[in-house]
Amino acid sequence: MRTVVKLTFFLVLAACGGPAQDPATTAAADSAQTETERLNVWFEARYEEELMQSPINLMFVGRKDRYGEVDDFSEAEEDRQLAWRRATVEEMEREFDYDKLSPEARISYDIWKFQYEDAALNAEFRANDYIFTDFFGPHVMVPMLMANFHNVDGAADMDDYLSRIEGFGRGLNQLIDRAEKYAEMGARPPRFAYDGVIEQSLAVVSGAPFDDGDGPSSLQADAYRKIDGLVESGEIAAEEGDRYRASIDEALVEHLRPAYERLVEFLEADRENTSAEAHGVDALPDGKAYYNRRLATFTTTSMTADEIHELGLAEVERLRAEMEAVKREVGFEGSLQEFFAFVREDEQFFFPDDDGGRQAYMDAVEDHMDFINARLPEYFGLLPKAELEVRRVEPYREQDGAAQHYMPGTPDGSRPGVYYMHLSDMSAMPVPQLEVIAYHEGNPGHHMQNSIALELEDTPTFRTQANFGAYGEGWGLYAELLAKQMGAYEDPYSEFGRLSSEMWRALRLVVDTGLHSKGWTQQQAVEFMMQNSAEPRPSVESEVRRYIVFAGQATSYKIGMIKILELRAKAEQALGEEFDIRGFHDTVLGGGAMPLTLLERRVENWIADVKASG
Repeated sequence: MRTVVKLTFFLVLAACGGPAQDPATTAAADSAQTETERLNVWFEARYEEELMQSPINLMFVGRKDRYGEVDDFSEAEEDRQLAWRRATVEEMEREFDYDKLSPEARISYDIWKFQYEDAALNAEFRANDYIFTDFFGPHVMVPMLMANFHNVDGAADMDDYLSRIEGFGRGLNQLIDRAEKYAEMGARPPRFAYDGVIEQSLAVVSGAPFDDGDGPSSLQADAYRKIDGLVESGEIAAEEGDRYRASIDEALVEHLRPAYERLVEFLEADRENTSAEAHGVDALPDGKAYYNRRLATFTTTSMTADEIHELGLAEVERLRAEMEAVKREVGFEGSLQEFFAFVREDEQFFFPDDDGGRQAYMDAVEDHMDFINARLPEYFGLLPKAELEVRRVEPYREQDGAAQHYMPGTPDGSRPGVYYMHLSDMSAMPVPQLEVIAYHEGNPGHHMQNSIALELEDTPTFRTQANFGAYGEGWGLYAELLAKQMGAYEDPYSEFGRLSSEMWRALRLVVDTGLHSKGWTQQQAVEFMMQNSAEPRPSVESEVRRYIVFAGQATSYKIGMIKILELRAKAEQALGEEFDIRGFHDTVLGGGAMPLTLLERRVENWIADVKASG
């Protein structure tokens, strides 16, 4: 059984067991079990209702319901779904007795309610959201979703592919409507974002059938490959394949190209209204309140911008001291700034900027994954079943120096988890940080965290799909340090890479709050990060641009990591020799993502259970 079930089952037995059973206690335990079971059935029904509202989410989890459709991206639909969620919370509060629920069911109850309340508060500021930026947005998601998530196993799936192309044309236009509206209300991302989106959008609609350029577009290439697969497998005849190719070209030209052309036209016309000097979101209407809301969402805490900024400065100071120790270990004579420059610039720390170097980088990642995977059973009882693939980011969305990232697989394992990396500029991919990033994105980091959540069998399904930034990114950063305890980073430069990665997240606390609450300029943020890290300047500049257009998200990593470390120390102190690292990790991962306050409660429940069992 999963950890959560074991804990709940033990608590019921503890309440009911003993030589002299209390009838009142027994009745209370039975009532809790019954109420918990009823609530879990209710959650499954509500989750199914919620999932059926989004064809894209259905596609993400590997289902083919509404397979030919695309979400309604209008404000009216957003309001309708928010009203639905509010109604579910009201029903839950009306129909279920919180006091009769098991401890784990109370966490489920509180997560469901938290998700609604967070969404409702965020909706008040949606006119400040940047819909299209060069770091994220539907303009790059369309080809990525079609290539990686719309699987084609038969002719019906290709019919749905065609229908979905048309749907994305409609969806993009809805989002352009909103972007135009929000721009008029004063919410424009900085000029660099406009320029990036224009470039990316033109790349999507370059190549056949959009123009006479060399080769096919990424969308046509994906569709043709899937049609070829149907012909080769005998699912369709060659003549039918030709008809599908003609239909794909027609759909791309008639439905997608006009939407991308409209997006480019809007951005080019509105570009003169943007600021060449990037600014934080505190410059937007109600910007200060908006940023505070972003911090609350991404950290799931009540920490203020000032508190986060000061925490970041303290962490930067601590990590600089640890970096000094590594500098001394390798015998480098010079200042820490000079050591940063050495690691940043010396050619020994980079693979060649060619296809051979890119393959060598990915091979090295695979080797580190093999190393850590062999040690996982010593630290975890729960292990992921899903496979992990290492891939280079697709050309149409690859950016020099952009952050590596992870994309979860499906609950049934039909699609693996994927660790993506930007390899267009190998000078932005220092070898000392290769190992630590692999542990963050792969195992024991995001792949493990996401896959275990997706594979949970005794937890309400909505929790297996939940996403909370401080929990997920906090775990990823904690996993980097955990890998050291598992024997990684034997090379001192790799240990320096690990410290650099943690420093990167500490710097984010300072820079994100500096940009969005203290009036920092883009250049000021870049220089602060260059003074305190060995990151190549292209990576620093790319990251600072990301913080500007994705306010608050960068604070989630360090806040989450610190909380997990605090909870581990609390458990170690409370349990002494009874502390089991596998049990702790299974407790943190075995309930899926949740706000940090609820994670703390879950760990406290585990501590109490271990004490009771002892």
